[in-house]
Amino acid sequence: MCFTIPARQFYRIFGTLALFISILYPAAAQRLSGKVVDKTNNSPLIGVSAVWRGTTKGTSTDAAGNFTLQLADAATSEIIVSYLGYKADTIDVSGKTAVTVALTSTGSLKEVVVEGQQTRYSALTPTNSQIITNRDLEKSACCNLAESFETNASVEVTTTDAVSGAKQIQMLGLDGSYTLLTTDNVPALRGLSTPYRLNYLSGTYIESIDIIKGMGSVLNGYESISGQVNVKLRDPEKTERLYLNLYGNSLAKFDANLNVSAQVSPKWSTLLMLHSDHLGNRVDRNKDGFMDLALGTHHNVYNKWKYKHGDTWVSEFGFNALRETKLGGQMDYTKGEPVSPTQRYGTESETDRLSFYNKTSYTFPGKPYQSLGFISSGVHHKFSSLYGRRHYNGEQNTGDLRFIFQSIIGHTGHTYKVGASFLYDDYTERLEQTRLARTERVPGIFAEYIFNNAENLTIVAGARTDLHNLYGTVFTPRLNVKYDLTPNTIFRVATGKGFRVANPIAENTAALVSNRVFAFRETLEPEKAWNLGGSFTQYFELGGRPGAFITDYYYTTFQNQVVADMYSSANQVEFYNLQGRSFSRSFQAELQYEVLKGFDVKTAYKYFDVQTTYNGSLQQRPMIPQHRFFVNLGFATPFDKWRADLTTQYFGQMPLAYMEDHSGAANVRKSDAFYTLNGQVSRAFKRWELYVGGENLLNFRQPDAIRGADNPFGADFDASMVWGPITGRVIYAGIRFKIE
Repeated sequence: MCFTIPARQFYRIFGTLALFISILYPAAAQRLSGKVVDKTNNSPLIGVSAVWRGTTKGTSTDAAGNFTLQLADAATSEIIVSYLGYKADTIDVSGKTAVTVALTSTGSLKEVVVEGQQTRYSALTPTNSQIITNRDLEKSACCNLAESFETNASVEVTTTDAVSGAKQIQMLGLDGSYTLLTTDNVPALRGLSTPYRLNYLSGTYIESIDIIKGMGSVLNGYESISGQVNVKLRDPEKTERLYLNLYGNSLAKFDANLNVSAQVSPKWSTLLMLHSDHLGNRVDRNKDGFMDLALGTHHNVYNKWKYKHGDTWVSEFGFNALRETKLGGQMDYTKGEPVSPTQRYGTESETDRLSFYNKTSYTFPGKPYQSLGFISSGVHHKFSSLYGRRHYNGEQNTGDLRFIFQSIIGHTGHTYKVGASFLYDDYTERLEQTRLARTERVPGIFAEYIFNNAENLTIVAGARTDLHNLYGTVFTPRLNVKYDLTPNTIFRVATGKGFRVANPIAENTAALVSNRVFAFRETLEPEKAWNLGGSFTQYFELGGRPGAFITDYYYTTFQNQVVADMYSSANQVEFYNLQGRSFSRSFQAELQYEVLKGFDVKTAYKYFDVQTTYNGSLQQRPMIPQHRFFVNLGFATPFDKWRADLTTQYFGQMPLAYMEDHSGAANVRKSDAFYTLNGQVSRAFKRWELYVGGENLLNFRQPDAIRGADNPFGADFDASMVWGPITGRVIYAGIRFKIE
């Protein structure tokens, strides 16, 4: 397809690249930049000390193994590089502006696994980032991505309806569709996969999760509005050779997970990850005639390969295939029931998904700060589903290409990244007689400039310009600023713009589990929003124990939003473009502290004010609590022989957007306030680990979760107003086996 770019747009695009390459360049001072790696495997070493010989002027390496020293601080032409467990090295850097140092392990220290207090909020990143470590993931069942956030206060996981069992995340009070989900920084599980995407990634595939609030990097596209969740999958080089996890719970749901890794050759390594789960037991604890949780079988395979050639070439690619079937509805519903007056209500879905990705980078010899990267990914996602008598089918084919060049302007205090991307999205959906189809072709260019004075200020300014074949030029600016008042007192500010094309049916499948008619009032336009916010982080030590206090506030305002209106009618969900205001105000305060050795406490309070204009009236968005409290207690004996975790959450009242009668006036109810309590105890042996736990231990269940359950094909039937747990208390147990 051919694009004609007016001169005015061309200069705007070109200016995006030029602006961030030229800014602040004249102010650059002479510095020595370097990188420290492990001599055996070339992996970057974090926290290495680099000091000018004969002085106390020095620094330490960052998360990528990089460091910067002022040439003006030098007393000699040599630097001393030292790190615990490695042989110190003295390097002559005369005449050089960049060096790479490879340290050799002493071999005299036995391997020590440190599992103590970990900083979950990063002090290094310019964005407000929180890390869910592998150790955090093992505090709960973590059978899939949805359960990976149970011990985290920043992301909420909610059940969308009382029949299908689908779950979604919320961040800053906004639906998960406004959060960019990536795996290894590659956009993934977007578009039509939204309803069940949290089921599509097994917890045993995950090494850690980075949660970024507010605007992230322009390198990953324009879709992020409330934040980004980056799932780091296990690394073929570093993960266990064998990892087995077996799980079962009181609902008779069973999971089996197996990871096998191998170093095929000095340059090649691979990792095969397998996951299967099955629920075949029909459960109706609230006696409403409907299964509390949909039956289902899920098979998932993920294969990763990694290639490393010296200090220059690194390539990684992976393949993922899954198949999932689900069946829910009334207790005696059987698959494929013909339409008849005696037909029972049920939901069915079958999903097939294939995806791949490749990440290849080339680092220029002698220039560890300069590299060229190529990222590609592709997805084929197809599903067919049934909700009562409504058929909903869809198919998505996606291709994504990115080229990124990274270098410095004078020294590593001024770093820039420039690149180009191309996104291809082809969607086809059919809901009864309504067919939605579109093909997006979006070439784009982007630039990002990073200023770091190596002391207390980091600025990341980025922008991208994309040419959307359906919606024209999309300009996306973003800015992140980090200022360290002291090494333990950190301020961050972030602002930027997001743009996304909504998939209204896929993002509102909960409303399909009702007899509401899907009504499209007009042609829907893309969603556009600005996000502005900031955070304050204070690390401290009290009684010789470490702690951290973090507070943040974010304001998101929409220029346009696809409104799913369930306020105006009891029998319809109307879709139309925003006419008025829509915004989200999010405040969070969190305290982390190690009360006693091995005993950690995390507590948080969250406040949400999320409002949207429905038919000219500004109202609170449904099923979002204004007040939420979170407490997590974690205890571990030395070497993690015994571990115990307890998490309790309080959810305030939430508005429920539907009418109780047909008088024509909206009658909006509110939910109850409630608590949940989850806990787990685990016992570790040399290679084995046993764990037992419980979810919703207080056994709270939402009363009357399904409206009109006695007449599911009647006008009043609605199972989409879910604000609390449906299944009640669930007890589980499992076993982990590892060979390093």
